[in-house]
Amino acid sequence: MSGPSFFQTHMGQRFYETTMPQLVRQLSRLNDNMERLVSVAERLAGTPPSSIATAETPPSGDVEGK
Repeated sequence: MSGPSFFQTHMGQRFYETTMPQLVRQLSRLNDNMERLVSVAERLAGTPPSSIATAETPPSGDVEGK
């Protein structure tokens, strides 16, 4: 392919200098908001925070109540 590389174009510069940093900031905000939402949901449910992280598995051989 001939011509300038993407990062050398006006659109490429705008993508790397503006769009990508904004995307990273918004993902960080989303993560912070999700953590706050989980915290509030745990308080409302009355469960300790560590109980959500550990999944309960049925004992081996206990399939469909047999």
